[in-house]
Amino acid sequence: MRHDWSEPRARLHEIIFEADTPAGRRFDLWLLLAIVSSVVVVVLESVASVRAQAGTTLRVLEWTFTVLFSVEYVLRLVSVQQPLRYARSLFGIIDLVAILPTYLSVLVPGAQSLLAVRLLRLLRIFRVLKLAEYLRESAVLARAMRASARKIAVFLLVVVTIVVIVGSLMYVIEGEAHGFTSIPISIYWAIVTLTTVGYGDLAPATTVGRALAALLMLTGYAIIAVPTGIVTVELSRANVQPVSTQACPSCGLGAHEFDAVYCRHCGAKL
Repeated sequence: MRHDWSEPRARLHEIIFEADTPAGRRFDLWLLLAIVSSVVVVVLESVASVRAQAGTTLRVLEWTFTVLFSVEYVLRLVSVQQPLRYARSLFGIIDLVAILPTYLSVLVPGAQSLLAVRLLRLLRIFRVLKLAEYLRESAVLARAMRASARKIAVFLLVVVTIVVIVGSLMYVIEGEAHGFTSIPISIYWAIVTLTTVGYGDLAPATTVGRALAALLMLTGYAIIAVPTGIVTVELSRANVQPVSTQACPSCGLGAHEFDAVYCRHCGAKL
């Protein structure tokens, strides 16, 4: 496939974004190994005994991985025709967030612990291993979630209404004497009870309060399956064509349909 941009840039894009070539596959496999290794370093550094013995080494490794990922991020921006589009994409944001904590740790001690977000970059394994069926299923799930968004939003509005009303009633019924010191605290109790979590830090003491709590518990069991049912219906309706692992040379977006000629995001020719 011919591109109307420079050959070195095209070759760089092929290596970084395409997993169908030997060079691209090797690059992505080494990248995944580096991601896993960097997360292991962060996890080990959080253990006090390990940090006391090898803290300096772990910090050096952490900065080494960060520099490597920073260079990789810049190369990704350079290799696409529209860098800003890639920077605003899901993977672009993940790539940026994966390197920021180390730099922030210079100003905010402990921020490097957020580097565990690098695990999100392992999503690239679907493309690396060319598991197109997994890409297809993720597209089905994404479409079902989008189709369910409005219904779930209405459902959540109903839930919020219920917990506000019940929380207010419990504040009136139980009062400060039994731990319900404010309406927000009572609403917190209602959320914990409705979701059947039941921490036990607050509990009604009066007969009326317990009756209301029992009703709220039964309501929780009755409505807890509603979001699942909504998404299940949309999943049964979803119909997504098989997708390929080809990445757009302009914005870097992947998971296009096999017969796609143009990128669904930026419109560039594939």
